[in-house]
Amino acid sequence: MPRLHTSGPHPTELYYYEQGRGQPVVLVHGWPLSHRMWESQITALSEAGYRVIAYDRRGFGQSGHPTAGYDYDTFAADLNDLMTKLDLRDAVLAGFSMGGGEVARYIGRYGSMRVAKAMLLGAVPPFLLKTGDNPQGVDESVFADMFNAVRHDRLSFLGDFFYKFYNLDKSSGQGPQSSNELLAFSKWIAWAASPLGTAQCIVAFGETDFRADLAKFDVPTLIVHGDADQIVPIDVAGRRSRELIRGSRLEVIQGAPHGFAATHAQQLNALMLGFLRG
Repeated sequence: MPRLHTSGPHPTELYYYEQGRGQPVVLVHGWPLSHRMWESQITALSEAGYRVIAYDRRGFGQSGHPTAGYDYDTFAADLNDLMTKLDLRDAVLAGFSMGGGEVARYIGRYGSMRVAKAMLLGAVPPFLLKTGDNPQGVDESVFADMFNAVRHDRLSFLGDFFYKFYNLDKSSGQGPQSSNELLAFSKWIAWAASPLGTAQCIVAFGETDFRADLAKFDVPTLIVHGDADQIVPIDVAGRRSRELIRGSRLEVIQGAPHGFAATHAQQLNALMLGFLRG
């Protein structure tokens, strides 16, 4: 299996999945999933002539489960190791949810020398936490409750979490059988993650400010967000990122939940391919 070793003070092993040939597209998954969440996108992009590389964040999927390094500076350094060790150039970085933070911090710290375009998909930037200079953010108690719930009973928390992730507590437009299978698949992925990493990542995506990183974006950027997202609200994230990234384009998927990579896969794939070809 393709793996690489990361550098820095908290080294680990990263697993990555690769399919297709052509311009590289690097897919960075969301929390608490793995590269497997990109199943539909990997197929669509590789069949369209792109080299798709989807890796597992440290602590998730088939990557190593270290006891440290669950912060965005380290996550960006891991992505940089992937980019340099595979010698990726003219690459497109696509980050979903928490993965959008890796894309933002990578460009903010390492620049765009290897990057042609970027995509932020239901992504957490620019800054989720409510503070004095970010009054439209999410109250700190929300992240504290999530952290405590994961530490107390991770499996029970995940059992409830994915209903809001896919808006299955509301009318989703999916049949009950497909909903059940999607829930089972998602929980199966999340169960395999490091309990420590699952908890520590809540702190990372809940408290990290990416506003300075977005100001450094100098490549064409596509932002896609569902307007029915209950996990990362579009007004807190997608619309504000559009304001902060010069020349970026926001595409809103009507009625889409947070997990639109699965529930609205055909729409997302069409948007991604249109952006890649444009």
